[in-house]
Amino acid sequence: MLSIVSTPIGNIKDISLRAMKALQNCNAIACEDTRVTGQLLKHLDIEKKPLTALHGYSHPKKIADVIRRLQQGEHIVLVSDAGTPGISDPGYALTSEAAKADIDIEVIPGASAFLTALSGSGLPMNQFVYLGFLPQKKGRQTLLHSLVDEKRTVVFYESVHRIQRTLNDIAVALASQPERPVVVARELTKMHEEFIRTAVQDLPKVAESITTKGEFVVVIGAI
Repeated sequence: MLSIVSTPIGNIKDISLRAMKALQNCNAIACEDTRVTGQLLKHLDIEKKPLTALHGYSHPKKIADVIRRLQQGEHIVLVSDAGTPGISDPGYALTSEAAKADIDIEVIPGASAFLTALSGSGLPMNQFVYLGFLPQKKGRQTLLHSLVDEKRTVVFYESVHRIQRTLNDIAVALASQPERPVVVARELTKMHEEFIRTAVQDLPKVAESITTKGEFVVVIGAI
């Protein structure tokens, strides 16, 4: 069986009882970074398990090896560095192949940064568009300008190195909608959690003063 297990995005107390049980009872864990997952197991006082690194640069043979082990009856847990596997991480590659091979898959839900940001944003979330990370170069401006006509709430991740640039780019792309609401969430579930509620017209000021530490989720309200 393949267990897709969500892990905390910051606050270790967000781990679920089902997640802990799966981590304790599995034969092995497939993860993005063995060091990160090793630290998680240590924090949870869970006996060390065999860890297999599956990241964006992993050779397809790595996926095939995990599938072979699943077919032989092993119970393998899939985790990302934080949050729900398959969302802006390479987990989809394994789950897709497992589904094709008709392997039993269970999902143990839990934290997700973009859902946490949506819930705390105060913006409509009955309909939304999730964009993952914005393109760094090609297609970036085209995508941002396309949001002018988007009638649903938009949510995406941004790195600490690009958050200021992105906020300024949004201000330019959506300049015709100066009062459109924007929420910038930072360090969710952690000690310095912050929700900055602002508008398109004020994004340059926010970009200038924002703390460039931690992880960011940007939520743009519907028009």
